[in-house]
Amino acid sequence: MDFSSDTSAPAHPAVIEAIGEANTGQASSYGADHTTLALESRLKAIFETDDLAIWPTASGTAANALALSVICPSTHSILCHSDAHIEQDERGAPEFFTGGAKLHLIDGANGKITTSDLQSVLATVDERFVHAVPPAVLSLTNLTEWGTVYTPAEIGELVKLAHGKGLKVHLDGARLANALVTLRVSPAELTWKVGVDVLTFGLTKTGAMGCEIIVFFGAAADTIGALKARAKRSGHMPPKLRYISSQGLALLENGLWLDLAGHANAMATAFSKRLLELPGASLITPVEGNEVFANIPGDLAERMLSSGWTFYPWPGGGYRFVCAWSTQIEDINAAFSAL
Repeated sequence: MDFSSDTSAPAHPAVIEAIGEANTGQASSYGADHTTLALESRLKAIFETDDLAIWPTASGTAANALALSVICPSTHSILCHSDAHIEQDERGAPEFFTGGAKLHLIDGANGKITTSDLQSVLATVDERFVHAVPPAVLSLTNLTEWGTVYTPAEIGELVKLAHGKGLKVHLDGARLANALVTLRVSPAELTWKVGVDVLTFGLTKTGAMGCEIIVFFGAAADTIGALKARAKRSGHMPPKLRYISSQGLALLENGLWLDLAGHANAMATAFSKRLLELPGASLITPVEGNEVFANIPGDLAERMLSSGWTFYPWPGGGYRFVCAWSTQIEDINAAFSAL
């Protein structure tokens, strides 16, 4: 009855098996191993382009902070939603890794930045005004921190505005798989084909032990050397990188990552239907992935907790319930029966 987070779920058995298989014989160090090279090749096929470069990391915070550090100078700012993970949950890591770049926060309903919101911010930018901090990067999140999705068209419009002002675009894809399943589009259609420059491709929430991959597209791939230097300097260049890369390969095999995300999404939909049967319960945002954000009466929340449920009150109001690849319909039924 743990609906706290998809990071609370165990690693998928295929991941554990792949780590064991990687644990044989000798292999080159620091990302020059066959497994990491195979992971890059697999991602080129999945994203339908040879024009990319990757660097696997063990956490989303490391991936986001490292990726942003090579595309945002310390004298500039990163535009992001006020509820973005890089603002709310990373202890200043993006600012630290960039050497002092500022986060410029933009509000928006359901965790999303609209084109009008972005236009308003960009209209005030004056690179000649030395006293202000001009933006260099637009950072988006898909799924958003409120469990909603950006469509390819929405991202494309935002990218066009950002690129028009010379900004790079970073996409936090901690739950990219869940968004892809909901939208029924390809990874390419939600990233580089709509102009995304850098993606932090999350697999930990999908079933990995810890695998988040920085993916540079197009011209941004030329910064991979600078990224590796920063990874080394900050302690994010493990000598035996094959153990992280093997997790990614296992999940990407035969579309397993999308199957697991699809299951988590389906469980969240089933959960939300049961939740709405309870008196006083209502959804805050539509269920578009594997997260359910809801308003529930305080006494009901207390009953849930005393019945053995685990979940979080959300900073913006209400409560968040998360389903994972390992959530089963029997778990959901048991939780509601316990009430």
